[in-house]
Amino acid sequence: MRRAAPKVKTHMPQPPTTSESAPDAADGDVIAWRERAAALGLAFVETVPDAMLDAELTRGVPVEWARAHLVLPVRWKDGTALLTARPEAVDRQEEAALVLGTDLEPIVAPPAVVREAIERCYFSREDSPERFLRGLQGATSGQSVAPVRRAADDLLEAAEEAPVAQLVNLILLEAVRQRASDIHFEPMESRLRVRYRVDGVLYDQAAPPKNMEQAVVSRIKVMAHLDIAEKRLPQDGMARVRVGEREIDVRVSTVPVADGERVVLRLLHQDASLLPLTDLGMPPPIFERFDALLREAWGLIVVCGPTGSGKTTTLYAALRRLDTARRNILTIEEPIEYRLPHIGQMQVKPKIGLTFARALRHVLRQDPDVILVGETRDQETAEIAVRASLTGHLVFTTLHTGDAAGAVVRLADMGVESFLLADALRGALAQRLARRLCPRCRIRRPADERDLSALGEVGRSLRGQPLWAAGAGCPSCLAGYRGRLGLFELLVTDDAVRALVRAGARDPEPLRRHLAAGALNTLAKDGLAKLEAGETSLDELLYAIGRAENTSGT
Repeated sequence: MRRAAPKVKTHMPQPPTTSESAPDAADGDVIAWRERAAALGLAFVETVPDAMLDAELTRGVPVEWARAHLVLPVRWKDGTALLTARPEAVDRQEEAALVLGTDLEPIVAPPAVVREAIERCYFSREDSPERFLRGLQGATSGQSVAPVRRAADDLLEAAEEAPVAQLVNLILLEAVRQRASDIHFEPMESRLRVRYRVDGVLYDQAAPPKNMEQAVVSRIKVMAHLDIAEKRLPQDGMARVRVGEREIDVRVSTVPVADGERVVLRLLHQDASLLPLTDLGMPPPIFERFDALLREAWGLIVVCGPTGSGKTTTLYAALRRLDTARRNILTIEEPIEYRLPHIGQMQVKPKIGLTFARALRHVLRQDPDVILVGETRDQETAEIAVRASLTGHLVFTTLHTGDAAGAVVRLADMGVESFLLADALRGALAQRLARRLCPRCRIRRPADERDLSALGEVGRSLRGQPLWAAGAGCPSCLAGYRGRLGLFELLVTDDAVRALVRAGARDPEPLRRHLAAGALNTLAKDGLAKLEAGETSLDELLYAIGRAENTSGT
């Protein structure tokens, strides 16, 4: 028999005390929970399929209340039920029933299953900045900005925040849903333009009115611990937000422009950047040779490519493949994007004189086996890195060059002696990122002859063949693309390469010809293979690796 409903329940109660919310002892024991449900005569589920989740049922249920009490309204047998890990807590079931206005049959599940279902359900809610802005009336720039009281704001807990804080949270949450890497707030004469960078391309989003601009910028500054009164100078900071149990670091940059302050947020998704080396999409021959380089005791390994080509992801994947238990691994970065377990990471601070070169000198006194230099920018850093690799250290670094041969030329141009470079260099990996075609809406069409000719010799085999191209787009993608894939080329230093470097390290063409004649793919050949497989399009391939001069000799 149901107990009488509480007399007054105008809103959900506060989270319970620590003792009430403590996890059950048998949290992961499925058999124990099944027996518990059977003893109470209740249904039991071991997993919660998507069909049971309905975000509309949670409209009146704050996510923090659902988490605290481990309850979630779900669809069940053409009706509504209450998923719970605390079937004896009848009061909580009645409170949920009162909010939803209907009787709820309890369904028992282990706590871990309920928590995971709560996060999935609330993450799928159709709350969006566009819907919020349509419903927001009378918003002014005079609205208060609440300070950050938690170590990381949970984007799913936006219901009790001020309107501006809710809007910023929704913009961030929508960016996470769309897999955006950056959020741009661009002040215009009559509006605040908002754009997300998804798979390397910017897309316009719902634009807040101009009268909310200062409040939005101030809220972001508060989150990043920046000076909200300083509007004349650029500022940089960091914030941290949560989406359920997942934490995301946000790098914040502000610069003054003609119509206000321009703000760019870089979302650092740890789950996306800390991929294993096997998941980067290297062709098997390149993966095997690059993996072999990681087992070298000493030498210099260079990863090169333009900004945003995934160099950091590759280096982190390489470091995580090393034996951290028996090797001392140290990194020098600007900034430290992600914390790597069992690895010492140092951040350079040029304002106080801690440059890459100075940091590298001090790191060499720490008895390292492996050193990562985030970027080699000048002659001093290059020379120290090369000499460190020749004295028994395995050194990784990055360069902004177009291809693997260009990395050798860049180091020579920095002043590294050819004979030292020939002995130190173990290999140079060049990479790019290209958007991946959506498999649901991609189409075939004849290739443009001019575009094929831009690939050089490797494009001749495709003449007259229909190629996969981006479709009009579908609910699963953005403009015919979803996600990105890597394109790689690897120059391994063998005897022939050493002879070429000693003979003239400032001429890349002999190295490019040697690379093109070898068994390993060049950027163009790897792109061509993925083009023929329908993984990317010709337009995207040309955008990623460049035309004519950037593919010559490949």
